[in-house]
Amino acid sequence: MGTRILLSSAVANTQVLDWQRTTMKITHRMLQSVAAAGRLKAIPAIRRLLPLAAIWLAACAQLPAQLEAPVLHEAGVAAANPMAVDAGLEILAAGGNAADAAVAVQSMLGLVEPQSSGLGGGGFLLYFDAATKRITAFDGRETAPAAASPGMFLDENGAPLSYRDAVLSGRSTGVPGAIAMLGAVHARHGALSWQRLFEPAILAAESGFPVPQRLARFANSNFPQAAEPDVRALFSGNDGGPVQAGERLTNAVYAATLRQVATRGPRALLEPPISDAIIARTHGEPRPGTLSARDFTAYQPGIGDPLCGPFLVYVVCVPPPPSSGVSLLQLLAILDRTDIALRGPGDPQAWFLFAEASRLMYADRDRYVADPAFIDVPVAGLLDPDYIALRASLIGATAGPAPAPGSPAPIQRGTDATIEATGTSHFIVVDAAGNVASMTTTVESLFGSGRAVGGFMLNNQLTDFSYRPVIDGLPVANAVAGGKRPRSSMAPVIVLDREGNLVAALGSPGGTAILGYNAKTLVGLLGWKLTLQQAIDLPNMIARGDEFFGEASKLSPKVVAGLATRGITIKPGRGEESGLHGVVLHADGHSEGAADPRREGVWKTLPSE
Repeated sequence: MGTRILLSSAVANTQVLDWQRTTMKITHRMLQSVAAAGRLKAIPAIRRLLPLAAIWLAACAQLPAQLEAPVLHEAGVAAANPMAVDAGLEILAAGGNAADAAVAVQSMLGLVEPQSSGLGGGGFLLYFDAATKRITAFDGRETAPAAASPGMFLDENGAPLSYRDAVLSGRSTGVPGAIAMLGAVHARHGALSWQRLFEPAILAAESGFPVPQRLARFANSNFPQAAEPDVRALFSGNDGGPVQAGERLTNAVYAATLRQVATRGPRALLEPPISDAIIARTHGEPRPGTLSARDFTAYQPGIGDPLCGPFLVYVVCVPPPPSSGVSLLQLLAILDRTDIALRGPGDPQAWFLFAEASRLMYADRDRYVADPAFIDVPVAGLLDPDYIALRASLIGATAGPAPAPGSPAPIQRGTDATIEATGTSHFIVVDAAGNVASMTTTVESLFGSGRAVGGFMLNNQLTDFSYRPVIDGLPVANAVAGGKRPRSSMAPVIVLDREGNLVAALGSPGGTAILGYNAKTLVGLLGWKLTLQQAIDLPNMIARGDEFFGEASKLSPKVVAGLATRGITIKPGRGEESGLHGVVLHADGHSEGAADPRREGVWKTLPSE
């Protein structure tokens, strides 16, 4: 195959990309990134990456900088709450860049959207440096305590705990990584002082803010965390009951925590007294956890290259495992073997192809993707063109039974038993220089574990592991292990053209549906040439196993009837809670941002002087 890849799309099936400029010893760079992140157990797996993987996966994001006159871009922010957007814009207006604004956005989201993300959670971030045209992938995924056992989510009889019991237990919380990760981003790319970035959220926490509709909705919901004492204490209204939309809420304890983080630096959450408080809270009943001081001391965010692959005439980049970004690339590659780009949103066959390709992707993801520091993830095999062609050939004229996982490598894995929730958020920042941050951030379930410390919610990320470590006699890739990071569906995206220029950045919350949400938007934007807002607004449809869920009422009667003749009936009730945010950068410097109308997000640009 050499250093050339033939794009397999029906739209671009005659175009060949010359990747010689992009094969920059990626295997060695990946080894260096892993070593720098202290993830030495991943090295044997990475050494087995084929030369194909070096071409297909990462180096395409690292094209050399072009000697061009700099273009001033329209700076802007898209996030799940207007106050978070305004916090990011304030930092940009003060001379900050995309790295600085990302810290401000996250700290404000932890105040106004605490049911979805915060200081006590984790995330993944892709950062595009406009000067060098390089993308860096940052991994802030939480880690399991060293004392975690494979069966810690099994009851006394060896049966899996209920999701509720697992989430509300002290065992569900991992070492939080979001702020440590953002500290790494700021150290490499930030322009303003670390302390300055927290001022908007501190002011809002102390002076109060109007309770958003979404926060009030979940504080008054029947989700089990909403009834927990810590949630009630933080989000009680004037009458002592749960807060109502529009009420003014303060969180002085959160402001005090932010002051500690601002003053002491990004590792303040990983050191006493905050780390001691987190440990103590997770050691409480029911089912106390095993987090210890050494788990916090050992935590380091991952820093390295993204995984990238071609889709149509573009290059799509995502974080490597334990993110499921590799699965998003696989889904796009399968679709590239079809004529979906020649169709459109009103064509039933387009949605059929999307559904069937999604089912194939999820079957492989659920079996093979996990933390590569502990498990050999067959990244190269999953994206091998011959394997992609084999998987695409399974798409027939009608939908059959749930597809089985394929065999991208000679690995025996058990069927996965992971349950993923949707307490997540995504935001985008672009600055005037054209630097872009694309971050997906989460506490996992709504209000995380229902336990709080320092005015913020603790994550329940460890319930993203498979509760059963062995199924049908075979080990499960995403089983619990001490120090391991649970597999994540989070997959922030950056899209480049063939010259390495940034085309778009986007992402979404939604648990396992994230991959479907992102892929739908990319097909609409890049394949069907819709505007970004139109692509985000497309109906959501999630096809996994034998289930087809989504926004059935938004599909046209023609599409619904056409899918029915192909054996697919879309059921409502799940797959509607995307929170897509993104931006398209145009050559003239215009930033075309968009926010998902399904949540409270907005896109705003920095006012011109």
